[in-house]
Amino acid sequence: MKITLDADKCCAAGQCVLVAPEVFDQRDEDGVVVLLDAEPPAAQHAAVREAAAICPAAVIEVQE
Repeated sequence: MKITLDADKCCAAGQCVLVAPEVFDQRDEDGVVVLLDAEPPAAQHAAVREAAAICPAAVIEVQE
């Protein structure tokens, strides 16, 4: 799995951080998403897929 995101389109909702905190974080100053692990281990894949699915700005792209 490889994750890419478009931080410029992030609306700072933080849903990804709630679902997959080992993979996503938010910048302190504005809440925009920060990708912590672009190639997470298999144990994180389901959470990453869910984060991508619920992202209100659809900025998370997952390549299997």
